[in-house]
Amino acid sequence: MKTLLFTAAAAALLMPVAANAQAPQDDAGSRRIEPYVGVMGGIHNFDSETGKEGIPPVGYRGRLVEGVAGVNARVAGPVVVGVEGTASKGVSGDIDWEYGVAGRAGVKAGKDSLIFGKVGYKWVNFDALGPDSRDYHGMTYGAGVELSPADMGGSAQSSNIRLRVQADTMGNFRSIRPMAGVVAKF
Repeated sequence: MKTLLFTAAAAALLMPVAANAQAPQDDAGSRRIEPYVGVMGGIHNFDSETGKEGIPPVGYRGRLVEGVAGVNARVAGPVVVGVEGTASKGVSGDIDWEYGVAGRAGVKAGKDSLIFGKVGYKWVNFDALGPDSRDYHGMTYGAGVELSPADMGGSAQSSNIRLRVQADTMGNFRSIRPMAGVVAKF
């Protein structure tokens, strides 16, 4: 069921941008390296089944605020690869904090938007298990979009600010983690 839910959420996120996708203009002024930082918020819901990460089968959940920093590199035409790090703090619920690192690959769409997928590794600590509880860790997978104001009715060809919407999962699809926020590229 989680696999179906994650696949449906990822498809819903990607459809609006994919419908308007076109190869970005390959002008001489295009930057090949784009560092970025951002702030996002969302929820993380864990299954009530134990996966190989060893998370107790309780069905933990929590609301998060997350900082993200990374760098993208254009490798060929609209294709982008990158790496990013994240640090999250639980603001309500069972999660104390999360942090991780992921590789990204994506395609520029429209004037300045991005459709991406990512794979990485994440560590999670739960408030509900006490102050000296261990960290749980495992692979993380996700997909999302970064929407530029240039593609949402703006007249500019690009923007340093993007609206980011993504959905991640941890382990063998034992959680769902929808997040939204703003990223600024340099």
